[in-house]
Amino acid sequence: MAHGGAGVTSLVEVLGGTDVGVRWPDPARGEPRRVVLVGRTSARGLRSVSQALGALHDGRAPQGLDLLAVVLVADAPGRLPLALLRRIRVLRSAAPVRRVPWIPAWRTGTTPKTLPRQLDRLAELVGTERHTGAGS
Repeated sequence: MAHGGAGVTSLVEVLGGTDVGVRWPDPARGEPRRVVLVGRTSARGLRSVSQALGALHDGRAPQGLDLLAVVLVADAPGRLPLALLRRIRVLRSAAPVRRVPWIPAWRTGTTPKTLPRQLDRLAELVGTERHTGAGS
C-alpha cells in the first residue's frame, strides 16, 4: 500500500493476497514479486501513490517487482473533484490504474451484501477469485 488506511485489508479479505504494509515486498525473502499498489482517491492518497511509483521507476524499490496495477479506492461517495481526476490521469500515464468505488459497508467494518463488478475485474488481474464470504 502507498499509505495507511488505503483499503488493503478490505481488498485482501475479498481477493486474497499478502499485505506487506507500507513497504515494498522483498522477493529475495520469498515475498511476492507481483504487486498491486493501493491508495485512496484523496489528495494525500494520490500523492503517496505518485511517490511510490516514483520510487519504483527510479530503482528505489527492490529489483524484480512486477507492478500489476495501481488500485485507487474511493475515499468518499460521489464524484471526484476535477483536480483529483487530473492527478489520476497523470498516474494512468505511468501505470495501469484500477478504481474501486465507495463501499459503505467497509466504512462501518461490516461485510457488504454485494460487491461492485470492479472487484471481479481486479480478481481477474491478480489471478484470484473473490472470496464468497464477502457477499458474492
